[in-house]
Amino acid sequence: MDDDFLFMTLLYDFYGALLTDKQREIFEMYYLNDYSLGEISELLDISRQGVYDTLKRAESSLEFFEEKLGLVKRHQEIMNRLGKIKKGIEIIRQRERDPKILKIIEEIAREIEELNL
Repeated sequence: MDDDFLFMTLLYDFYGALLTDKQREIFEMYYLNDYSLGEISELLDISRQGVYDTLKRAESSLEFFEEKLGLVKRHQEIMNRLGKIKKGIEIIRQRERDPKILKIIEEIAREIEELNL
């Protein structure tokens, strides 16, 4: 899978509910269920061009939502920072011997894991 494909599915995870029902249906068939434009056209009884246009409108909408809201970018930044924090915790965990401090570190690590969902 290429990066554009993965990014589009990530956008859909965040903003898919904002698409029209038809856009969602076609997007899911194409990106999530791996149907071709021709197969979608046949199944939904609309022209291949209609499927293509709807898919492109859905993609444009998702990109517009991200441009305006930036939730995916923010999510990726948070996940990167959490990864760095987890690495730091692991280094401290390996070097620290005080049980009280280790307990605090374990609690922090548990909280971070819950944020990772």
